[in-house]
Amino acid sequence: MSGKATRCARGSAWLAKLAALALSIGLAAAPAMAAEIVYIAAKADLPFWDTVGKGVRAAAESGGYTFSMLDSKLSADAQLANVRQAIERRAAGIVISPTNSKSAEDALRLAKKANTPIAIADIGSNGGDYVSFVKSDNYRGAYDVGSELAAALKSRGWTGASYGMITIELTRKNGQDRTDGFRDAMKDAGFASEAALRQMKDYSAEESYRYVREILAARPKMRGFFIETDQPVEGAMRAIREAGKSGQVLLVSFDAMPEVARLLKSGDLIAVGMQQPYLMGSAAAGALLSSLRGHQPAKEILVPILVATGRNVDQLMPIAARTVFGRAGK
Repeated sequence: MSGKATRCARGSAWLAKLAALALSIGLAAAPAMAAEIVYIAAKADLPFWDTVGKGVRAAAESGGYTFSMLDSKLSADAQLANVRQAIERRAAGIVISPTNSKSAEDALRLAKKANTPIAIADIGSNGGDYVSFVKSDNYRGAYDVGSELAAALKSRGWTGASYGMITIELTRKNGQDRTDGFRDAMKDAGFASEAALRQMKDYSAEESYRYVREILAARPKMRGFFIETDQPVEGAMRAIREAGKSGQVLLVSFDAMPEVARLLKSGDLIAVGMQQPYLMGSAAAGALLSSLRGHQPAKEILVPILVATGRNVDQLMPIAARTVFGRAGK
């Protein structure tokens, strides 16, 4: 087996242990009266956040708590209003996926003032008090995705080719880690020509379509793109097709859409760094429940990235069905 396959196997074993831990915490002595765990999503209509919510729900309900989800819609003001609402409803605790690392500080400050425990699932905060921070290993995952793109470029004889990035907000710690990890992998592989970088604002396919189209028009010799989240990938693929550059511009991404296996096998995507949002949600809620019962959970929990390619996606899908897409187990 390759080193990458070995890492996947180790990651899967570690993942199973972490999932069991989160569930065991949730299954411990339920409260005498059902209390509420609130999940505050950065943007609930994105599949990633919806799946985080499924993980939070599973751990909360298995622990005897009720569950609800509130949507910040990428607005810092809406996020604060959601925290106030959770506090007013006397929620037992909050799991939050902040809109960005700066806005998280205000949310954490408000929760602390109300003595409402809060755990963070992804993105992170620039400061403040929280029970636990569950995050993906964004740097390592993005580095491995970059390594796959670099290998694909070399196999086609495109040494020294330039590339571009369509990033999530770089005020987010996870955005910084993904961008740095990918950039470092490309430099280490001999691809130092970063020709363009655009930050997403609304995370839509139309936004990425516009960015990629503009970049390709200005830099027609570019050979690769890294798209840092799931839904915008469709827009990037459309822009590449319309430019007549299918097979000439290679695409890698972060986060997986349901059709990921087909896209990897067809070559429309070279590699995808698959976060495991279901596990992130269940681990964050598990840490919160542990705190509510007087225990001290780990301050930081790191969840590995599954890096999928056309070569290994079939082997990874049984794991991804649950931890990436939040589908119920058989």
